[in-house]
This record gives sequence, C-alpha cells and structure tokens, in this order.
Amino acid sequence: MDQENVIDIRGLVVDYRTGRSATRAVNGATFSVARGECVGFIGPNGAGKSSTIKAMMGFLFPTKGEVRIFGEPAGAVESKLRIGYLPEVTLYYPFLKGTELLELYGGLHRVPRSRLRERIPTLLEEVGLGDGAGERLIRTYSKGMQQRLGIAQALIAEPECLIFDELSSGLDPVGRHDLRKVLLDLKAKGATIFFSSHELYEVEALCDRVIAIHRGEILFDKSLDSLLGDASDAGLENHFMSLIRRRDEGGTP
Repeated sequence: MDQENVIDIRGLVVDYRTGRSATRAVNGATFSVARGECVGFIGPNGAGKSSTIKAMMGFLFPTKGEVRIFGEPAGAVESKLRIGYLPEVTLYYPFLKGTELLELYGGLHRVPRSRLRERIPTLLEEVGLGDGAGERLIRTYSKGMQQRLGIAQALIAEPECLIFDELSSGLDPVGRHDLRKVLLDLKAKGATIFFSSHELYEVEALCDRVIAIHRGEILFDKSLDSLLGDASDAGLENHFMSLIRRRDEGGTP
C-alpha cells in the first residue's frame, strides 16, 4: 500500500449477520485517498457508504479485505489521533455544555489544555456557535446546533484527516455555507478530507475526486473534472442517476 495514501481500502467486504443469514453491505470495495485530497463518497440510501466509513474508523470488522489509515490497520489508536470524525447522527451527553464537550474530545486527542483554551472560542465562532452558545447545555441545542457542535469536535484537534458521514445533515443553508467555508480553508492548508453526502452540489463545491457506491460495489471513481465533463449538459445529478439505472439493467457505467 502506498505510504502517500492516507486511506487505503482493498477488497473490502462487510456483512451484517442475523442468525444464519447475512446481508452484504459492501462487496469488494477498493479505493485510496491521497494526502491532501478532498474526496466525495456518494450513493443512494443503503448503498454501503456508512458501512464503509465505519470500517475505516475501526467500528466494525470487515468480513474480508483490508483497511489502513496512515499505514496502520483501521482503528489503531495512533492513526485515530490524526483523524477528525463526524458520525451520521451526533448524540452527545445532554447535560454537558458545548465548551465542556470540546474539552472532553480535545483531551481524548491529547490536545494540551492551554491550547484548548485558546482554540475553543475561535472554533465555536467558525462553526456558527458564537454569542455564548458554547456555555449552554447541549440539551437546549437544536438539531442544527448539535450538528455544528459535532463539526467542532471533529476539528478540535486540528486533524490531518477529516472523515464525515453525511456532511451537512441537519444544517440549514447558512450552516452549510459556514461549513463549506471552513472545509475550503482546511483544504487550502493541505488537510485530507473524505465525506459522504447526498447533496451533489457540496461535492461540486469541495471535491477533487468523487467515488460512487451502489449496492455495495464501487460504481465509479473519477476526478471531479472528468465526471463533470461526462455529465455535460445533463447535470451531475441526472448523469449519476443514469449510471445507476444502467448498472441496475446489467450494463457498465
């Protein structure tokens, strides 16, 4: 596996077992993400996006295949310290304040307290939780505010790699704009970003490359420029849907 790749996945198979039966969520996925790339991971509901990301984070064990992050097996502590992760659903202890949650996650990432005191107020402003929102209990937060807090916890340790499952879930247009600005700034600084999303305009705005998954198999892995060229006047969404229909009919995308 290439040491310049932050993420390396080879022949990933993920099965979910219920008794004697098994459902295959990911079927032989192979791809890599190079240092400094921003890659969008798209696909319909149930395509295998979250299962792939959970395998990348070491939250589940593959049936087959290999997943390495920064050259280490998925889930290795030293590699996870270099990752900022945002799950599809953010559920935090409701009786913590926003600032307390960031102190907790920062501590888990071994960020010095002095650095956390400097970083937390600025980070809360960046994600749209200024004006004292960080001193409120999380139970008073709206869904969008909890998502913003989740983004802040993913960024608290200034990670080299960001992995987001459903990038802007629960965010309003203003929140999406704020997040896009934060990620573009991080991208310009050389961060590696991998995110799943249903919003193709986010993919167009942020990504260097797009990987699509459908029925657990990689549908395509293309540069954004190549993909937009293929889409032509049809638009990215219509082009993506036509590739899915073609695969379902037994053709090659």
